Formats: sequence, C-alpha cells, structure tokens
Amino acid sequence: MSPMSETDLKAELERLKQENEALKAGRRAAAGMTFKVSEKGAVSVYGLGRFPVTLYKEQWEKLLSASQELRSFIADNDVNLKKKPAAGEA
Repeated sequence: MSPMSETDLKAELERLKQENEALKAGRRAAAGMTFKVSEKGAVSVYGLGRFPVTLYKEQWEKLLSASQELRSFIADNDVNLKKKPAAGEA
C-alpha cells in the first residue's frame, strides 16, 4: 500500500470531519433521554448533561415520589435558578 498524497490526505480528513459531524448531529437529534441498567444494577439516565445520572431503584422511587414537591420548589425559586443555554447559544 503506497503512502497517500497530501491532497488525498486532506480530502480524507475533510470526509472524516463531515462524517463525524453527521454522526454527532444524528446522535443529538435522537438523543432525548435514554435509560440503561448499570453494571451494578442501578438506573442511569443519559441525555441530561455530559454525564449520566445514576441512582438505585429505591433512590429513583424516592425522588419520583417527591416530584410535586420538587416542582413547587423550582417554581418558588425560579428567580434564583439559571437555565443552561441551548446548544449554539453562548
């Protein structure tokens, strides 16, 4: 196999960049939230941030049972809470 010319290398690099962006865009479009069972038997939620949120079943149940209290807390503290900028915003 002969070495690639500089032009071929640049073309291949550009092709790979475009392929990478297409894969990222597809992942973002389909992202939403996904759920998985971790190796230790906990529930991991992906799609909220850079890292998954992982809690055990009883922790999720406790959090979910307090959902109305959490919604009220968020509403009561709305002026002090910040929102993460949407993708593309600075």
